[in-house]
Amino acid sequence: MSDVSKPLESEDAARAWIGEAFAPTPDQWEKLDRFVAKLVAENDRQNLIAASTIPTMWVRHIADSAQLLSFDTRDGDGLWIDLGSGAGLPGLVIAILSSRPMLLVESRKRRCDFLRTVAAELGLANVEVVEAPLERIEIRPGATISARAFAPLDKLLDLSARFSTESTRWLLPKGRNAVKELALLPQPWQRMFHVEQSRTDAESQILVGSGKIAAKQRGKR
Repeated sequence: MSDVSKPLESEDAARAWIGEAFAPTPDQWEKLDRFVAKLVAENDRQNLIAASTIPTMWVRHIADSAQLLSFDTRDGDGLWIDLGSGAGLPGLVIAILSSRPMLLVESRKRRCDFLRTVAAELGLANVEVVEAPLERIEIRPGATISARAFAPLDKLLDLSARFSTESTRWLLPKGRNAVKELALLPQPWQRMFHVEQSRTDAESQILVGSGKIAAKQRGKR
């Protein structure tokens, strides 16, 4: 686990950290602000995020999503697959801050409508939204696979294994249960991952891994 400074505690601190870590252009800052406004407005129509987190939106959702990009700074055009993208967290935040092609996987129609609308209105040509359960999506090699509150870890890896390659980077926020969930995996899977401390919550952790989840590993301890 890497050493991380004191977690971000204010909206100003979250914005400052994003500025230092990613040096967003004025256009990217504008898109982040517009995304936040659209997310808050849409939350009145469908429950995308907990209403109690709106006052700390930049810490709880924007910086929390952006930090995943700091764990995969590889250049290139490799596909980033965001599973259960929901409100576009982290997918839309990453798509704003980088030029990586982004595949947002979401099975709920209203959420997909929101994701498509935001991507179109913000001019995010690098975003594609797929409206289907993960099991029904055709295989595409993922350079990066992220998932924020998508499924228990063993199920998540089992469902997404076919999208992984030998060079896939896994970025999986798992809150305070990261170590416990990791310990329940088959040993070959455990060895692929390490735990990173979240920059936004002292009690939350992120599982960062590399490699292909092989079918022959399933069920082996």
